[in-house]
Amino acid sequence: MHVHVNAAVSVDGKLSTRRREQVEISGPADFDRVDRIRAAADAVLVGVGTVLADDPHLTLDEGDRRVQRLRSGREGTPARVVADSRARTPTDARILDDEATTYVLVSEAAPEDDVAALESAGAAVVIAGAERVDLAEAFDALESEGVERLMVEGGGELIFSLFAADLVDELTLYVGSMVIGGREAPTLADGDGFVDEFPDLDLVDVERVDDGVLLSYEV
Repeated sequence: MHVHVNAAVSVDGKLSTRRREQVEISGPADFDRVDRIRAAADAVLVGVGTVLADDPHLTLDEGDRRVQRLRSGREGTPARVVADSRARTPTDARILDDEATTYVLVSEAAPEDDVAALESAGAAVVIAGAERVDLAEAFDALESEGVERLMVEGGGELIFSLFAADLVDELTLYVGSMVIGGREAPTLADGDGFVDEFPDLDLVDVERVDDGVLLSYEV
C-alpha cells in the first residue's frame, strides 16, 4: 500500500489553533490540488480527533472527478477511514453517510456497545491491536479490501504514529503565510516525538501555490 500524507500548516508548523478549530491555511488552488489527490486515492484516512473537532465529510468537491471514478468502476468518492482506538466516532458523524464505504479502525479495548453502534450506523469496523490501533495490521486488512493508495489528512497524533511505524511513503506539505502560535496548538506530528532517530525525508519539489509554498517529499 502506498501511503501519502497531505497537510497544510502555518509557517510555525501548526495545523490549527489551540482551540483545535479548523483554519483555512491554504486557498482555492490548493483545495483543488487536495481534491485531485483524493480522487486518485482508494481511501482517505483521518484520526478520530479530526472527526470530533471538524466533522469532515471527506468527499470529492469536483463532480467530474466523481464521474471519472464511477466510469472506472469505483465508488464516486474514495472510502473513508477513521483511526479510532476506543470507538469514539459519533454515529451521526458525516463521515458515516452513504456516500462511500467507511472503515473505522478500533483496538480490542474499544467498548463492544460502541463498536456495535458504529456497525449499525453503517461502518465497516476493523479490529487491530490490543490497547491502540495497530496501524500496520489495520493497513494489511485495508489492503485485502482493495485499498492500494491511501491518503492521510491528519491529525498530528495520527501522522506521528504513521511516521513512527515507518508507514509513510510520501508527504506533501502546504505551508501557508500565517503564524498561529500556541504551545498547545496541534502540529504536523504530535505524539511522543522523535529523540535521536528521525524519518529520512527527500525533498523532491518546491512550488508556490496561492500565497504559500508546497513542499513535496519522498520518505
